[in-house]
Amino acid sequence: MAGRHRLLLENAQQLVLVCGRGEEYLLREGCASLAVLRGASLVVGLDGRIKAVGQADAIRSQFSGATFERVIDCSGKCVLPGLVDAHTHPVWAGDRVHEFAMKLAGASYMEIHQAGGGIHFTVEHTQKAPEEELFNTFQHRLERMLRAGSTLVECKSGYGLNLETELKMLRVIERAKKSMDIGISSTYCGAHAVPRGKTAAEATDDIINNHLPKLKELKLSGEMHVNNIDVFCEKGVFDLVSTRRILQAGKDIGLQINFHGDELHPMKSAELGAELGARAISHLEEVSDEGITAMARAKCAAVLLPTTAYMLRLKQPQARKMLEEGVIVALGSDFNPNAYCYSMPMVMHLACVNMKMSMNEALAAATINAAYALGKSDTHGSIEAGKQGDLVIINSSRWEHLIYQFGGHDALIDYVIVKGKVIYQNERCGTISSY
Repeated sequence: MAGRHRLLLENAQQLVLVCGRGEEYLLREGCASLAVLRGASLVVGLDGRIKAVGQADAIRSQFSGATFERVIDCSGKCVLPGLVDAHTHPVWAGDRVHEFAMKLAGASYMEIHQAGGGIHFTVEHTQKAPEEELFNTFQHRLERMLRAGSTLVECKSGYGLNLETELKMLRVIERAKKSMDIGISSTYCGAHAVPRGKTAAEATDDIINNHLPKLKELKLSGEMHVNNIDVFCEKGVFDLVSTRRILQAGKDIGLQINFHGDELHPMKSAELGAELGARAISHLEEVSDEGITAMARAKCAAVLLPTTAYMLRLKQPQARKMLEEGVIVALGSDFNPNAYCYSMPMVMHLACVNMKMSMNEALAAATINAAYALGKSDTHGSIEAGKQGDLVIINSSRWEHLIYQFGGHDALIDYVIVKGKVIYQNERCGTISSY
């Protein structure tokens, strides 16, 4: 196939497709045998889409007359899909390292929250922070996520709680969408906590009557396109009635439902999400058996956050039961001032060790299933012709090292590629050959 193309990856020891037949997601049975090619190559076109995947000699023959902007010899290396982080809170000001010491001394999440810490501490600092400062720190965090292999990240607002600051955060996210290579799915999370001086009912009315109409207006004018709506459905925060009202109002203006549920107390959030047609529900440490069944039936993804359960010493989410019941299990880092982790390889490791997921299940959860949770598994999450050329190349002959080497991704990842462009290159890799 003659013509010019953006990228050729040649001779990969393992090319981990994850899916090979256009699957939207993988359930437990599908994870048992991930699609992996050996001695394989792939081509990404000038449009950033994967043009061909196959055995190295077949690709070389098919593209014998072609030229490439870049060629990378992947002999002895593994190529995987770019990782997808399905849950983060990366726009904020106000460091909370002091709260880590409180947690280590035995203070619970809600005790810190009720003492004026937690979300409220970050809200106070984020409200005061200039937009440029928020953008600069957000950009730095996204760059660190990229270097750890994430090429698509869900990014929430939620440290504003008033309309002005929520819009400031969403403008920062929108700006990054347009100026950075990393993929972003943006989430309005104005119902992250009840603002000081308001009741939950008053905050709910404010969101429905003021915040959401403004988002709709900005969408129609083309100034801002938010993808998801989130609510922290929790005892002492937003109850089931308020959560239902906010999520339905968001759905009515075209937002995907993707919310926090059943984290600290059993709230029947999973049942509510399944009923409302939620795309995904996060946390679920306290989910009921009925909620698991409802999510499986509704094809509502469970975004599990092993870093949060680990750092807050919570009960681990029931990943095995969810997988066995047919739930679509995805993973997220929950990056925020309360759970400071940029690295999806570390998240996958924790999912395997603490939640008893297999490495295959963890990789599917951090690629195709996380993409599904964001409504993007048609373009992201696997290495298939027609999908976006988002890729990670690791310096190992077995892909499992990305999970096995806990904290080792800095040395292991050679290249991170978005739309066929090398966005990050490990300094030991030298220059990239082209012809």
